Amino acid sequence: MKLIIAEKNDAARQIAERLSTGKPKKDKVYNTAIYRFEWKGEECVTIGLAGHILAPDFCDSVLFDKKLGWYSVTEDGEMLPADIPDGLARPPYDTKRKPFLADGISIKGWKLESLPYLTWAPVIKLPAEKELIRSLKNLAKKSDSVIIATDFDREGELIGSDALNKVREVAPDLPVARAQYSSFTKAEITQAFDNLVSLDQNLADAGESRQHIDLIWGAVLTRYLTLAKFGGFGNVRSAGRVQTPTLALVVERERERMAFVPEDYWQIRGMGAAQGAAEDDRFKIAHKTARFTDKDAAEAAYGHVDGVATATVAAVTKRSRKQQPPTPFATTSLQAAAAAEGISPARTMRIAESLYMAGLISYPRVDNTVYPATLDLGAVVSDLAKINPALAPVCKKVLAGPMKPTRGKVETTDHPPIYPTGEGDPSALDGGQRKLYDLIARRFLATLMGPATIENTKLELDVNGEPFVASGDVLVTPGFREAYPYGLKRDEQMPPLEQGDAVDVFDIKLEAKQTEPPARYSQGKLVQEMEKRGLGTKSTRASIIERLYAVRYLKNDPVEPSQLGIAIIDALSQFAPRITSPDMTSELDGDMTRVERGEDTEEHVVTHSRALLAGVLDELLKHTQELGDAISDAVTADARVGACPKCGKDLVMKTSAKTRGSFIGCMGWPDCDVTYPVPSGVKVSPLEGEAAVCPECGAPRIKCQPFRQKAFEICVNPTCPTNYEPDLKVGECKVCAEAGRHGDLIAHKSEKSGKRFIRCTNYDDCGVSYPLPARGKLEATGETCPECGAPIVVVNTARGPWRICVNMDCPTKEKKPARGRKTTTKASAAKKTTAAKKTAAKKTTAKKTTAKKSTTKKTAADK
Repeated sequence: MKLIIAEKNDAARQIAERLSTGKPKKDKVYNTAIYRFEWKGEECVTIGLAGHILAPDFCDSVLFDKKLGWYSVTEDGEMLPADIPDGLARPPYDTKRKPFLADGISIKGWKLESLPYLTWAPVIKLPAEKELIRSLKNLAKKSDSVIIATDFDREGELIGSDALNKVREVAPDLPVARAQYSSFTKAEITQAFDNLVSLDQNLADAGESRQHIDLIWGAVLTRYLTLAKFGGFGNVRSAGRVQTPTLALVVERERERMAFVPEDYWQIRGMGAAQGAAEDDRFKIAHKTARFTDKDAAEAAYGHVDGVATATVAAVTKRSRKQQPPTPFATTSLQAAAAAEGISPARTMRIAESLYMAGLISYPRVDNTVYPATLDLGAVVSDLAKINPALAPVCKKVLAGPMKPTRGKVETTDHPPIYPTGEGDPSALDGGQRKLYDLIARRFLATLMGPATIENTKLELDVNGEPFVASGDVLVTPGFREAYPYGLKRDEQMPPLEQGDAVDVFDIKLEAKQTEPPARYSQGKLVQEMEKRGLGTKSTRASIIERLYAVRYLKNDPVEPSQLGIAIIDALSQFAPRITSPDMTSELDGDMTRVERGEDTEEHVVTHSRALLAGVLDELLKHTQELGDAISDAVTADARVGACPKCGKDLVMKTSAKTRGSFIGCMGWPDCDVTYPVPSGVKVSPLEGEAAVCPECGAPRIKCQPFRQKAFEICVNPTCPTNYEPDLKVGECKVCAEAGRHGDLIAHKSEKSGKRFIRCTNYDDCGVSYPLPARGKLEATGETCPECGAPIVVVNTARGPWRICVNMDCPTKEKKPARGRKTTTKASAAKKTTAAKKTAAKKTTAKKTTAKKSTTKKTAADK
């Protein structure tokens, strides 16, 4: 049996469908989906991973022994040497306070003293997908050979290499091969599996180098910045070797804007039209001096034309220019073009990945901008016409020729540029998927078409002795623009005028203006600037920008740095300027490229990066207090949600030292004890202006952003009239009825926590209570669930009414395990069970959450 390992389940299914002589059979190994089929008379099985099945991490400590030196110990008892410099202190230490241990240093907790040791700590790889690894090993034992069919890039090669290492643990002598492909078309997959190659270990090592370096830099710098000014606000101040210089680019542009001194200038503009023309046929005119920098000269010129109603055409000039078709899409150019259409780079990559997995487009993480000679462009166009009727007329023109594809500056041999495969069903797409697919398909056709011809007509006018001009562009020959209208300006048709003709003029005005500061980066432009500066890779740039938004260093689009983002960069630029410069990051990325080419080793490159980080950290540790003071105000501002209605001081997001939960508290504590709960499951951000203060109670109002749902705004005060919801009877308690008493089930919103729930009026006796969704108007139906007897209610949401049984343990509710938590070890399960028993034993009255559990309790009491 051949074992084929793909990167995701969808990829495993696609490969099985493309290779199978019949229909693949879906099966399961434990809880993992697999696909069985026959290929060339041999039994095959494909299994899809979930990306990386191993995650890099650190051991809990680094230990020292006089004979062994520095080392760490894994959970399995394996000893890993640690190359810690001699300059760092060794045990015994003068203190037993953490992170200091009797025989080493604890690096598990976040302590400044441990950071120099963390910089040199060994990196281990822990199972991230235990269930998948278990299934993979099970199949490996039964297989005769294995084919790695993950994506062909650094990450894909590393994922495949990690999977192979797990296979080798149970089948060390299993033959292995590699399938390289760029799309999920039948021809591409068949060609890849007919021409298997070897796994590129250098490429995998380059991917692992990046993985280890990013972990080490991110862990050390993030801990340092968080500890340098620990405000207790629950906000980790993230940093990294790529995200920090990327943030520095945005801050640098913002500093340019702040330092910009605007200059005054004046413009004279109006409207013109051929005599007797309709109002819709008017065109813009402007003084030939586009900008007057002398106010007196501008006023003098305006005085000559103010109130003038006619002008004379002094000259008519027509010129044609060619607009060349665009080059094929690489990842960065796709992100930039999609951003111009309102799709962020991170979302672009998520959508592109889904289109690739569905077989609609080729691999979306590429640098190549030259179509390979092996790609049959004509066949792709023909197939595209069949599945996309809207593009069929353009496809017909492309096929009629001449078909001369454009070429970009970068040519690689791993993957072709991004193009539509001509397979699948684009009509089934909607929203962002359809928008991005159309962009890719039209760009592909545009690269095969001729240039567009644009004719410019320029009119020179004499308005009472003052020279004015007007111009307009008209698309004469559409060329590639017939397929690719993105960014095309609307035609500005000039009337057919000749020299000496009279023209009516209207609304001539003198306008005072000021020069504008440099524009902020759009997300698309920022991705392009990162590529230009050598920051990140085609696969990581979008996620880095998304991360900077997530930690609230960036806001809005065009991109604007937050006060905290500016403070972080200013402080780091003062005390460790190398970390904010793209140069160090580009140097490390260059090292990884040499590993990929076989010119350097992973161990050497990672060690070199540790040395660079150690130098940066030495400087930072010397200035911890100064850096903490420098970002202090920004840390508070980052956590601020508004002003306290009681004392006027700042209300900020805080983290409870006891529960680790978030809440809103006053900076005036302990003199002021105002606190408010924070809605769960949402990202909270303050509002600005009048909307930031509740008109009813004076408390702050906040914006809450649920995951993949519409944001909403609320007052933070649970007792505010705007948050009040009257109690609603939704049914009668079944448990109480069985006990011979009457109990009403009441939907109630807590004034203390803001949470909603249904509870019986005899709760102390029966313990019946049900949770409710946090939002949505409730309606009682008077019905009960036929399965469990709990009330059925209607929750009116933005998407419409939602009819639910309120019992979370109802048999009708199918429970789905959270991703990454599919398995529970026996030890942890036993630990949880013991803890649950101890908790239950301490309670005098068990508070049950379901009618079923309440019945059990009541029965036990009767006994």
